[in-house]
Amino acid sequence: DAYYYKAVLWAVEKGITTGTSGTTFSPNKNCSRGEIVTFLHRAEGKPTATNGTHTFKDVEASAFYYNAMLWAVENKITSGTSSTTFSPNKNCSRGEVVTFLYRAKNN
Repeated sequence: DAYYYKAVLWAVEKGITTGTSGTTFSPNKNCSRGEIVTFLHRAEGKPTATNGTHTFKDVEASAFYYNAMLWAVENKITSGTSSTTFSPNKNCSRGEVVTFLYRAKNN
């Protein structure tokens, strides 16, 4: 009966999220910038970024959000929190989320 029940089922079915473990979704957990760009990237079908470079010192190539971050930066969905930081673990504000959505849908 949770308001998000159908949305979670849809997001898992579409491969947008796998939850926070194999058996939990954690609906009250805040999302990080890394998670949000990953959700968007998956929702768009995991497009490949053509430019594989970035200037962020806080992003490792092994990070789960790496390809999503490259795609988001290339498509001007985000430019990071500074010229050298992406801040992948920072909570994503509602303002950031709607801006990312707007930019993703209007590119």
